[in-house]
Amino acid sequence: MTSSQNELGIIVYAPALVRGDALPLAIIHGMERALPGLRLGWTTSGKEDLIALPHRDEWIAANSTDGGFPFLCNDDNDHLVTVAGWENPNGLAAGNPPHFEVHADLPLDAAGIAAAADMLEAVAEGARAFWGHATPINAGVEIAEQTSPTLEGPPCPPRGLPALKLPKKIRSPEIPHRLGWLNYWSAAAARAIGFPDPACDAELLSRSRRTATGGWVVRLTDAPLDLDTPAHLDALKRAYERFPEIGGRSTP
Repeated sequence: MTSSQNELGIIVYAPALVRGDALPLAIIHGMERALPGLRLGWTTSGKEDLIALPHRDEWIAANSTDGGFPFLCNDDNDHLVTVAGWENPNGLAAGNPPHFEVHADLPLDAAGIAAAADMLEAVAEGARAFWGHATPINAGVEIAEQTSPTLEGPPCPPRGLPALKLPKKIRSPEIPHRLGWLNYWSAAAARAIGFPDPACDAELLSRSRRTATGGWVVRLTDAPLDLDTPAHLDALKRAYERFPEIGGRSTP
């Protein structure tokens, strides 16, 4: 299996799992409901050979170790959907404990785009995430370059985007580190960044929806984010201006 740039990457950030936590299955079942016909019933060997999991749920329960769950995928290399979760030993904010991350990929095709918001919501709510996003891989790579500082020295984000601080400079785990095309903000994350403000957020609210837990799924652009499209780049910049807390930019 090879990764394609024509993919939508979903990442959510959540509190660390506890032993026996049922959240991995909630995430997997939610993804399958979000994309009709999806069955995450396979994993891979060390040689990337597909291995069928006829008793997938029991297998997940038996193999969920080290604060996460193993790699799963469907059996369709032309429309590959994958997911895995693990514990990241680093904190999401200054002095914070380890956290749980879930990474999923799905095709950036008509079906994937149509299911993207439901898929992000399913993964984020299933993980009880603080925040997360779904972003085309190409745009996501450039957005990741906003983190400051770089190994080479002072920050130099692409396309005039703002420099973002490292997690150890961010004051609380509820504050998102960056933006994406579709953004999941838990109720706590929305409060932390001041969303929504009816006086400022009419445009964003027209492309947003509330989740069952009081969080939000917020879409920056109607079509998947493409930073080569001037209107999309402008929308991303406007969102950063609107939410200076994101990326820790509101604190010295």
